[in-house]
Amino acid sequence: MSTHHPDPDPRDTPGLGPGGGVPPGETPPGEDSTGSETGPRDLPTRGWAKGPAIILGIVVVLCAAFFIAYAVIMAR
Repeated sequence: MSTHHPDPDPRDTPGLGPGGGVPPGETPPGEDSTGSETGPRDLPTRGWAKGPAIILGIVVVLCAAFFIAYAVIMAR
């Protein structure tokens, strides 16, 4: 009974140099592994929180009010 090895014989593998190295210009064989993204992912958040959005809205309204008041004063 003969045993079967899953790894190919380096002497019969094309593209391998002496000692099993890969000569320049050759593509090494693919790697048996999983990707770096293993396991469950965190769920993405759904937009901004209410606090920063409210603060930004207040700042925008105050800036608009300032420029409207400035335009009214300068128009006199």
